[in-house]
Amino acid sequence: MGWKTLDDMDLAGKTVLTRVDINVPMEAGRVTDDTRIQRLVPTISDLLAKGARPMLLAHFDRPKGKVVPSMSLQQLVPALESAFGAPVIFVADCRGPAAEAAVAALEPGQILLLENTRFHPGEEANDAALATEMAKLGDIYCNDAFSAAHRAHASTEALARLLPACAGRLMEMELKALESALATPQRPVTAVVGGAKVSTKLDLLGNLVAKVDNLVIGGGMANTFLAAQGIDVGKSLCEHDMTGTAREILARAETAGCTILLPADVVVAREFKAGADHETVAATACPADAMILDAGPAAVAAIAEVLEASRTLIWNGPLGAFEIAPFDQATNAAARKAADCTRSGGLISVAGGGDTVAALNQAGAAEDFSYISTAGGAFLEWMEGKTLPGVAALEG
Repeated sequence: MGWKTLDDMDLAGKTVLTRVDINVPMEAGRVTDDTRIQRLVPTISDLLAKGARPMLLAHFDRPKGKVVPSMSLQQLVPALESAFGAPVIFVADCRGPAAEAAVAALEPGQILLLENTRFHPGEEANDAALATEMAKLGDIYCNDAFSAAHRAHASTEALARLLPACAGRLMEMELKALESALATPQRPVTAVVGGAKVSTKLDLLGNLVAKVDNLVIGGGMANTFLAAQGIDVGKSLCEHDMTGTAREILARAETAGCTILLPADVVVAREFKAGADHETVAATACPADAMILDAGPAAVAAIAEVLEASRTLIWNGPLGAFEIAPFDQATNAAARKAADCTRSGGLISVAGGGDTVAALNQAGAAEDFSYISTAGGAFLEWMEGKTLPGVAALEG
């Protein structure tokens, strides 16, 4: 761990530029899911309690370097004040005279919200000049936006190198959870990787087979691996042009001593719709006019057996078309089994990715996982073994 935390900084009386991710869904001017905001409460509470003056740096949507009023962070002030229990003062820029004046006028116990960093083209260009202007506003830089740490932007990378820098509480939790899952895990380690396409998770699979003991492959990806073994998958979602790559991954796993679990049985249907007529067949017996939409009960039993013997679990992606019943059964059952093993104290479980969080919530299993990341791309890139610019900058 080469990065500092809030505990390592002298915060009293200091102005702390705090990079956060409050890119939350909204409808009719109201936040519809404030999970990302709630995750920031420990950091903001600590900063206020230690006499610091927090200034929030954040992006919202994709204005592409232009001022887009509908993407202003001002609309988030009510939600932030409700979550933080403190006054939030908004200023319509993240650098320059207006921001400097707002900092000078900020009183103890108040929080300053700076305007959308992406209103400046220099943000996504990781422009040193923009970062220098931002740095004038604060004494300390705190990054609490792991979900944006895979981007080398001015507010996540360049700025971190201009001020004494540390990780916020959310960033600290994310990094510790991921390090415990992949860098220094308790073994055996099992990874569950699902989703539609092998092509989007090539780097992930390639990294995991060298680091985990068991790799469960589900969703449409599993169909590609079945096809790679010469199995007819009917009309299933399948990347037939990736079967050679799938065979390479299977060979690499065997060399590395990683056991890959593909479904022994599958749930098939002729239509992809809720409540469609369906049947469970052996994975080798998919009818030519049907499509595989979920793993079967035998596959779930095999996964459950592996989970019981595992000490660490990393989960990214569903095992089937979980959005539509009855093709959510395998994901639900496996997620609940992972939750049970975690609750009993035998398993450390870490999960992340948009579909993953939605699937675990739907299964009622999310609360029992050891840690669920709010990050999407950053979580995936960390699992792929890539260096995240926002994290590397904290390490100096």
